[in-house]
Amino acid sequence: MVFEFFLGIRYLKAKRKQAFISIITVISMAGVMMGVMSLIVVLSVMNGFRADLMSKILGVNSHLLVLSHEGAFSEYEKVAKKIENTEGVIAATPFIYSTVMINNLGNVSGAVLRGLDTRTAGKVIGIESMIKRGGLDSLNSVHKGLPGLIMGKELSRRVGVFPGQEVTIVTPQGKVTPLGRVPNSRRYRMTAVFNSGMYEYDSSMLYVSLKEAQDFLGMGDKVSGLEVRVGEVQESDTIGKSIQKKLGFPYWTKDWKEMNRSLVSALKLEKIAMSVILTMIVLVGALNIISTLVMVVMEKSRDVAILRAMGATAKSIMVVFIFQGVLVGLVGTLTGLVSGLGICHLLAKYKFIKLPADVYYISTLPVRVEISDVIFVILAAVVISFLATIYPSWHAARQNPVEALRYE
Repeated sequence: MVFEFFLGIRYLKAKRKQAFISIITVISMAGVMMGVMSLIVVLSVMNGFRADLMSKILGVNSHLLVLSHEGAFSEYEKVAKKIENTEGVIAATPFIYSTVMINNLGNVSGAVLRGLDTRTAGKVIGIESMIKRGGLDSLNSVHKGLPGLIMGKELSRRVGVFPGQEVTIVTPQGKVTPLGRVPNSRRYRMTAVFNSGMYEYDSSMLYVSLKEAQDFLGMGDKVSGLEVRVGEVQESDTIGKSIQKKLGFPYWTKDWKEMNRSLVSALKLEKIAMSVILTMIVLVGALNIISTLVMVVMEKSRDVAILRAMGATAKSIMVVFIFQGVLVGLVGTLTGLVSGLGICHLLAKYKFIKLPADVYYISTLPVRVEISDVIFVILAAVVISFLATIYPSWHAARQNPVEALRYE
């Protein structure tokens, strides 16, 4: 095999009678390089977008929800202890979820009221890092005679209320009076603003303390469910089944994958589609490898005939040209790998590509390089380059040395 490798390198380095062949060889390497570089950069940017989006979704929502078929339930502290004793679970916290209306000087909007246990909520969701101009502890105290309220940034703008101001919350569940059931309303003082970066959440979420939500909604000591944080995010569905089995009826679980099924599926499909499309660039480089080897075989037909006459086997001749083509593919792959990783590093470090924050809610292009994607790109490029060498090499190996030397 040393003979074949040595000859393949010599053929690649040798000066050409036709300079056009050398140009095509360089174009072949450049084609493979551009394909590999594009794949790595695009897949890394898509991974960055996905990771950024998932961090925002899982910052507001938990990995897993534990609910009851009977609706709101009490004795949630006992249920939480059982959940926390399940393998893979880090923490659990109770929550209350209800649809309400918010009114400020005639500016009315629908909203989602969430009651949080401020002692344990920070262990399960990332709400604390999203709160601006205030803190989660502000929900535990009374502010100038009114309970505290944390509101989403976009919702705050819509109804025109800012930290320190009063706002009225109305619940359609209402309360029973001698005149029948009427909507229940209560004044709150806005103590902080949170900004998750997701318009859907920032334009609809309100947070109050768990006890305040129970009192306002007339739920007594009941909660809507429990939010759970797990160690392995991708194993949330499996851990959810274990919790459901442990708690039994009437409890059931729902993980973040199920809650965001359409979004996760769309991101996965988009990544596959982009991979297929960009792999076509590598195929262009592979076609150039075929062209290069065909021309080299034609140029070296006399050399091949002499080698066959000296005893070289058809297999050896085939290996020579396969090695030559694969070497072109490898050089292109390695240069593309270095270029792609270099661009990703520059994008992550210097953030020179700016995005409109009011549209995308991120100011720079996110980048996240995953080893599995890099390995996939390298293997795909090398395999495609190898397949491109088979026909020209086979054609060289089956040449008749007598015909090639007849007129020499």
